[in-house]
Amino acid sequence: MVCNSGVKRALAQSEYEVRLKQCREAVAWIAATGRAVKTLRDVQPSDIEAARGTMDNLLWRRAHHVVSENERTLEAVTVLQNGDLERFGELMNQSHESLREDYEVSCIELDVLVQLARRQPGVLGARMTGGGFGGCTVNLVRDDAAESFAQAVAKGYENAMGLRTEIYVCQASDGALTSA
Repeated sequence: MVCNSGVKRALAQSEYEVRLKQCREAVAWIAATGRAVKTLRDVQPSDIEAARGTMDNLLWRRAHHVVSENERTLEAVTVLQNGDLERFGELMNQSHESLREDYEVSCIELDVLVQLARRQPGVLGARMTGGGFGGCTVNLVRDDAAESFAQAVAKGYENAMGLRTEIYVCQASDGALTSA
């Protein structure tokens, strides 16, 4: 299910540029230690852990988010192929925490929606989606809990934030470019 926070992404473009610059600086720092890296995609989790405490903390958190998000994404492919929706939900939750704490692209409205979602029965995972600073959350919800989820989250969000959310029920699909 997708929940729209109703918050327009006013800061997204300028802050996106800041995050890119910070990630480039983190790559330069790691490369200066002798590691052959050109992008954070080249950085191993062990490289990030080795840099903890020696790299500027802000740059470390930005790099940590990207590297850990890459690892979560690779694991997500495997767990989805194995039908492990519970683990996939845990990865979604971890992703949101990293986006909020390390990459700092969430906002109070998105965090409230995620918190409300995670408290609902039948929710396996919840996270912000898109560029951040507003927009939507995506929530992995069991079919039989969808209606109660929508009602509880809409009411909770309005009570907490004084805002209304639009909630959409979506179905996963193979996508338009999948070959049979």
